[in-house]
Amino acid sequence: MAEAERFDAFYRDTSRRLVRYAYGLTGDAAEAQDLVQEAYARAWQRWRRLSGFDNAEAWLRIVITRLAADRWRYLRVRRLRAATAGPPPDVPPPSEDTVLLVSAMRALPPAHRRALVLHYLLDRSVADIAAETGAATGTVKSWLSRGRAELAAALGEPLARSTEGGAGGVD
Repeated sequence: MAEAERFDAFYRDTSRRLVRYAYGLTGDAAEAQDLVQEAYARAWQRWRRLSGFDNAEAWLRIVITRLAADRWRYLRVRRLRAATAGPPPDVPPPSEDTVLLVSAMRALPPAHRRALVLHYLLDRSVADIAAETGAATGTVKSWLSRGRAELAAALGEPLARSTEGGAGGVD
């Protein structure tokens, strides 16, 4: 199979998961798509080397995570400099639940937010998250447990039974 065909197959197999991941990090669908597009552009430039990696998708998630952090910094500076305008008139406003959840996710420490997104939106195991982040599995369990507790507190909901007792029953 030619390199371009292998890249196309890789893109088809991974793009939806990566958009979900980016959306979980940013809370904005358009921004998530932009981040993923930029990550794939970078992947294509390095495809010969990247295609030999055991988990090229994990490399893309790292790129997306870094791009998202860069965008957060950029937006923070931009918001300080410019007056904010409302959303464009043709964009329907998000639901109240979405606004509350995204606001709560944004308030989490980045490590907790990333662990929650990887675990719940991408169905990654604790071991997979630990390998990807370079953290110990106990640390990942702690991030998940604390992230759930912080979300529950921010959303004003009692903790679910699965989060009681330590690491929250996370595998």
